[in-house]
Amino acid sequence: MTLKKQSSGILSIPIRYIILILAALFDLWIFYEIFTPLTIYPVYFVSKLLSDASILENIILINGSISIELIKACIAGSAYYLLFILNMTVPSIKIGKRIKMIAFSFASLLILNIIRIIVLIVIYLSKNPSFEIIHEIFWYVFGTLFVVGIWFAEVKIFKIKEIPVYSDIKLLLKEINNKKHRKR
Repeated sequence: MTLKKQSSGILSIPIRYIILILAALFDLWIFYEIFTPLTIYPVYFVSKLLSDASILENIILINGSISIELIKACIAGSAYYLLFILNMTVPSIKIGKRIKMIAFSFASLLILNIIRIIVLIVIYLSKNPSFEIIHEIFWYVFGTLFVVGIWFAEVKIFKIKEIPVYSDIKLLLKEINNKKHRKR
């Protein structure tokens, strides 16, 4: 890596981490603001195909008597933020590629999350006695697998060679070491 390339990589570190901090402000507000309607309305439209459904803010009313409230946990704002962290803490990625990576990860999670919610609604409507345990498994296991799977897919598709956070630390330590040698 040339000195100029290394310097521009170091300059990008505070910018990327400030963006991460700003995105986390106000309880991940930005993620919920964007992804709540993007999650609720497709779930509502599919519910409408399956039964008589109506919507009031974040509650889908099915057959006039069953209400399904999509709370913050259903929207998975923290999972979007984790994908954002993974995408923003990889150094040496041009902005266009980084935007494509973030768009891919967010779109993938959105689609998988909508499918997860619809499957849970179908299970709930079928009065499956195992609904609660299935709901818990979907939340803890699949939520984690979605994020990990999406990240691994990104690494392969976008040919990511660096490791989030670790590569930034390694670059900073290399710069510190180079400065010590130049002073001698």
